[in-house]
Amino acid sequence: MDRDSSDEDDARRNLTYQNDTTRSGFNVEGLEPQMRRRSKLTFHKGYLFALVLPLLIVFIYFSIDIRSLFTSDISSFKFNTVSSQIRESQLQALHLLNQQQSSLLSIWNHTLVNSNNITTVQFDDIKATLLTQITLNKHIQQILLSPYKAGDTLQNGTALDPSSAGYSFHRCRKVDQKFSERRTIEWKPRRNKFLFAICLSGQMSNHLICLEKHMFFAAILNRALVIPSSRFDYQYNRVLDIAHINDCIGKKVVVPFEDFMKLKKNHAHIDKFICYFSTPQPCYMDEEHLKKLKSLGISTGKLEAAWKNEDVKNPSRKTVKDVEEKFGSDDDVIAIGDVYFADVDRDWMLQPGGPIAHKCKTLIEPSKLILLTAERFIQTFLGSNFIALHFRRHGFLKFCNAKKPSCFYPIPQAADCITRMVERANSPVIYLSTDAAGSETGLLQSMIMLNGKTIPLVKHPPHNSAEKWDALLYRHGLEGDSQVEAMLDKTICAMASVFIGASGSTFTEDILRLRKDWGTASICDEYLCQGENPNFISGEE
Repeated sequence: MDRDSSDEDDARRNLTYQNDTTRSGFNVEGLEPQMRRRSKLTFHKGYLFALVLPLLIVFIYFSIDIRSLFTSDISSFKFNTVSSQIRESQLQALHLLNQQQSSLLSIWNHTLVNSNNITTVQFDDIKATLLTQITLNKHIQQILLSPYKAGDTLQNGTALDPSSAGYSFHRCRKVDQKFSERRTIEWKPRRNKFLFAICLSGQMSNHLICLEKHMFFAAILNRALVIPSSRFDYQYNRVLDIAHINDCIGKKVVVPFEDFMKLKKNHAHIDKFICYFSTPQPCYMDEEHLKKLKSLGISTGKLEAAWKNEDVKNPSRKTVKDVEEKFGSDDDVIAIGDVYFADVDRDWMLQPGGPIAHKCKTLIEPSKLILLTAERFIQTFLGSNFIALHFRRHGFLKFCNAKKPSCFYPIPQAADCITRMVERANSPVIYLSTDAAGSETGLLQSMIMLNGKTIPLVKHPPHNSAEKWDALLYRHGLEGDSQVEAMLDKTICAMASVFIGASGSTFTEDILRLRKDWGTASICDEYLCQGENPNFISGEE
């Protein structure tokens, strides 16, 4: 019994000890010896660590350059970056050198084949191509030096500027029109002597050419020219600067129809109606237009033919002397009918500035409103360096197919010709004057690319009140007038760096006249896909 109670007491003591070790705060006496032993051991370890740590730091400091641990990785990264830049520059340079080699070989082969038949324009192309290769060579040098700081100085310097190196050359330079060598005639109208202008053939462009020839005839015959009424012809004062003509001559040589009728007290008579053309009908006039003249208060006498067999389809060449002999008269008012097809002293008529002496660049000029609008459009959409393209399509297929070879080209062929001109002229944008359908112009746009970059085709858009470039036309009620828009087209084309025209189009011929007179004609101007420069029609080349 006693033994059992003794065993139970021992079990309790063991149980109490185990529970007390988990609740150390309640048995201070039992834990004190242990704490003294542990603190003594911890003291010895901390003391040892405190002595060893400084010695370890000193050893590491003197044996290893800590900064190198950080800078080595950075310098290694910088070296790898420069190395990759050098490799990339070398690959770019090799690619450009390969392009340069191909271009130089092309020039070499071309000159070998055509060495005896190189024209002035072709020689200019060769010089321009060589200049491009010189510039490309400089560009290669810049790429090779680009990984180094020295390359930065080249980018903003003049090393790549051809003009600073003394070999600048403009491939599409302006044509020297030699205005000082013009052959001219003085326009000195006799008092109360008039030539009544009649222009009926074709559209506005034909009428403007007819009007210009009437001015030449009026100067030969010493008469003032009467501009037709808008009820009989186009309203010329909406597209032309009539006052400009008189200012350039220095006297009143052109009289608006309304002023002429006031002078004649609203009833005028054409004293002599001598027809330049007799076929297919006298003066190229029908009964309807004769009735219109009468309704305007203009009476006429009998129509006479200056030459019996002068046909509009096959006009014969005439001289100033022929005109003086056939149309010279003391009558107050004469008319000679439509002279659009007349061929009188062609070289004299077609020279830059025209055949009449004046103090301006050209006599027949777009109105000031159209000129300002064209300048604003160019400033807004095109910039100073652009190509103008007159892409005639509507109604041109039948006309062109009658020619051998045809002047009507499929879109892919036209796009190829235009792209070559873009490369030659180095122009970033094309102004498109066209009557083509959207399906044609859309395909054309998709196919005009150079060096993987699309060259934009720009047409003047419909009026938008948010845009200010056409505000002058809108303000003066000229917006939407088809003739005003056509003249605006011509004016923009005449201001282009390079012009591509449609052979056989009077619209194109009117643009070429303006370009010659304004001095904007370029040696790169041509008829689409024909390579024929229209600025050398008088043997200037």
